[in-house]
Amino acid sequence: MREAGRLVARAIDRAARHISPGVATRELDAVIDDFFREAGAEALFKGVRGKVPFPAASCISVNDEVVHGIPGDRVLNAGDLVSIDTACRLAGWCADSAWTFPVEPVDDTKRRLLTVGQSVLELAITEMGRQARWSGVATLMSDAVHNAGFSVVEDLVGHGIGREMHEDPQVPNYVSKSLLKADFALEPGLVLAIEPMINGGSKRTRTSKKDHWTVRTEDGQPSVHFEHTVALTPAGTEVLTLSESDRSKS
Repeated sequence: MREAGRLVARAIDRAARHISPGVATRELDAVIDDFFREAGAEALFKGVRGKVPFPAASCISVNDEVVHGIPGDRVLNAGDLVSIDTACRLAGWCADSAWTFPVEPVDDTKRRLLTVGQSVLELAITEMGRQARWSGVATLMSDAVHNAGFSVVEDLVGHGIGREMHEDPQVPNYVSKSLLKADFALEPGLVLAIEPMINGGSKRTRTSKKDHWTVRTEDGQPSVHFEHTVALTPAGTEVLTLSESDRSKS
């Protein structure tokens, strides 16, 4: 899973280098698709079942698109937020990651949203190694988002990951009575795709009736999405999808 995680991180890094005004989202996806193919990895998003199979190697979501944006001819503009989400399988093991980037310059609200999203993911990774159960982590994540004046998406959650991209347990970024029934212990050997999705306005979302995939904020406010594949080991948490630059700092 470490090797799969490194590939996912490198794929996102390579696509991110192409982010600039005038670039079409399909160009970012092509970078990821080509990279996985050259590395001998399976692009896991391609063909994911839905009303229509997902057609690309990555989800590229812009501004009010929370997740599952289909790459296409949409061109990035200065001031946009763009989320790159992708996953691969290598030698039978999976990894999944997402990151939201600014198309500079962005306004203060979007920049603060980026900061809060990244910090909430970092909080979750730290607390995964401290808390006894996931509900303790999710409570801290939700509190941090609300204290910043933003909202946590509740229609979508993270997941376990291993031989398959989506495995049990479900990994929510908030706590509710129904989810407490599915709470789980944090024990060595667990590997989770932790992915806070944070909206600048309301938590409510809607799914496109046109492409059956793209999830948008209901009020049109921007959203950010940050995700890492994280293993819990006897020594603590290990992020399997760190970029090369982040690994050099750790």
